[in-house]
Amino acid sequence: MIRRIWQSAMIRLARSPRMKNFMQTSKASSSLASQYVAGETPMDGVTRALALLEKDGIRSSLFYMGEYVDTPGLVEENVLNKTEVAEELAAAAIDIHISVDPTQIGHQINPSLVRKHAERISAKIKELIGNKDGLNCLMFDMEDASLNDPTIELHNKLQDRGLPVALTLQAYLRRTAKDMAQQIERGSRVRLVKGAFAAGPDIAFVSQKEIKENSRRLIDMMFSAKAKQSGFYPIVATHDTRLHDYAIARANENSWKKHEYEFEMLLGVRGDVARELAAKGQNVRLYVPFGKDWWPHAVRRIGENPRNAVLLARSFANL
Repeated sequence: MIRRIWQSAMIRLARSPRMKNFMQTSKASSSLASQYVAGETPMDGVTRALALLEKDGIRSSLFYMGEYVDTPGLVEENVLNKTEVAEELAAAAIDIHISVDPTQIGHQINPSLVRKHAERISAKIKELIGNKDGLNCLMFDMEDASLNDPTIELHNKLQDRGLPVALTLQAYLRRTAKDMAQQIERGSRVRLVKGAFAAGPDIAFVSQKEIKENSRRLIDMMFSAKAKQSGFYPIVATHDTRLHDYAIARANENSWKKHEYEFEMLLGVRGDVARELAAKGQNVRLYVPFGKDWWPHAVRRIGENPRNAVLLARSFANL
């Protein structure tokens, strides 16, 4: 109950234009931004991605921040930044992995716009891939539960067209086992996350124990012999070392090679764990946000756990 109340409050903060403007124009809150954000420009994001790869062998998923967008001008800005960072990644000769929220590219204005913009970005990625190694794709982030069906439908349509796309599914939702089974049949590339949104027990597991149990069930599916045979690519996005160990054990049991799956974590969160995994030869990727509009992303990271309240309190204390 406390977690749901906290998460709901953080989502309201993330969506507050007044709070966003206040925090993003305050120099005192810059430390909060720098913990989770690579910088303001596409080149800042690529520079951080190169540093992570060269120093620790860790790859990146670049994310231009701009959520809950409700004007055509901001949608176009988001699309341009995502295509620009694709070009910068190609020039840097590293894999072109870009994350996108459907609300960034027009869902709140007109859902029919989203496919056009997603096609534009994924087509650019396909054009730039060439013979590059690594996982090159447009990764669809999953937002609140109301966007599950349209996001999955969009992913499937673009996948059917041969465009390089991947999909995020959330362990906290009861429906995800069915969605995961369908994506395994399709041989998709799927990132499993816990899910940072609040929902009731009718559609979601609400206790951490239930969510962890469902995560393990989903990992069993992702590393099954059937998934391997279909060409499915598992991406386990968690900071929980017990789930890392669980996924590695399932991979070994079913003869998955290390290059056939990966782990993903967030920039600024448990970097020691990411480095340890990479040092063991596991494929590790960090979700690397960039852009001026950092408040919604940062507050959502804080909202994932009530214990993160200290980070928010320190930021306000410095104002």
